[in-house]
Amino acid sequence: MKLYLKFDIYSISNKIIEDTFLELGLKYKILDLGEIELLQKVTPQQFKDLNQALNKYGIEVVENPKVVLVQKIKDAIKELIFNEDSSLNIKSSVYLSEKLSHSYGYLSKIFTDETHSCVEQYTIIQKTEYAKHHILNTELNLSEIAFKLNYSSLAHLSSQFKSVTGLTPTAFQRIILKRKNDA
Repeated sequence: MKLYLKFDIYSISNKIIEDTFLELGLKYKILDLGEIELLQKVTPQQFKDLNQALNKYGIEVVENPKVVLVQKIKDAIKELIFNEDSSLNIKSSVYLSEKLSHSYGYLSKIFTDETHSCVEQYTIIQKTEYAKHHILNTELNLSEIAFKLNYSSLAHLSSQFKSVTGLTPTAFQRIILKRKNDA
């Protein structure tokens, strides 16, 4: 028996944070996704316990400001692409600059220096994941998916999708349909 789950990653992460900090008796305030302000002094042992508790969920405390900024860039890109309520009619470079209060050139340089990849490629990968999600889980056609992702055409989505997956969205869709029919 298969179960299909729909979930909100932001709600899940906030619940993990809430439960972990409550269990450790630490007072905190969530400032933004992945950003928490401790409202009390924390002993080295409490900090170690916090790290261990969060690591169980694949969450790590990051202390390098550049790594923190890269994570904020990644989170902002995902927020822009995966948030169904927001309009995607904004360039990602403008969105990142406004959201993170830095020039896009600076953000792009930090991202490249830390990840050895570029913001544009990361964005294309996330858009491909979004497209795959909708191909698998919704009734949207490929043109509607391209529109939601702010592509100028279905051909543009197709070429970027193929550059990431090795398949066109149509080929991916056919494979998925065949697997569903064979199951």
